[in-house]
Amino acid sequence: MSHTVITSSTTGCSSGESLLNLGYSRTIPGLLKIGQLLSLLIAFVCVCLAGGWPYWHALQFFEVVLLWFLVAFLIFFLMHLFRLQTRMPCINWPLTEFFHYSVGSVLLFIASTAAAVGCGGVSSLVVASVFGFIATFLMVVNLWTSYSVACGPPGRPPPPSTSPPSSSGVDPFLCAHVNF
Repeated sequence: MSHTVITSSTTGCSSGESLLNLGYSRTIPGLLKIGQLLSLLIAFVCVCLAGGWPYWHALQFFEVVLLWFLVAFLIFFLMHLFRLQTRMPCINWPLTEFFHYSVGSVLLFIASTAAAVGCGGVSSLVVASVFGFIATFLMVVNLWTSYSVACGPPGRPPPPSTSPPSSSGVDPFLCAHVNF
């Protein structure tokens, strides 16, 4: 006995997929992004609520780095949540996130170290630097897990070229970016 299922959509999506990908928030990368967002938000709120910064320049650098990566990770999270990366295929999103995590983990580690050194015993600044280190750890874990997606598994040769070999014996893709 066969059954026929007819579905209708009022959202305008013809592929049968919903606009919101709530399943992403339950995956490991989604949970890591939520953890990063929460730790960066807690650190930013602690820095903002601290009265009298002992080392103003170090803590201002920490605050700027926190705010930048909080906004960037919120954009990445919303991008995955609303499946925006499928609508912009011209950007290599895994590689973009990989580079963002690599630069972010270094900058946030430096900023968290500067905040820990310059906190002057102010408890909210100590908590902010601890949450900065937690966010750094989560970024490194996310960087490590996203490495195989962005760069391929280690020890595996690159895929063969699909272009025909040139008559000179030189691969045209190797010379395409060299200016003579």
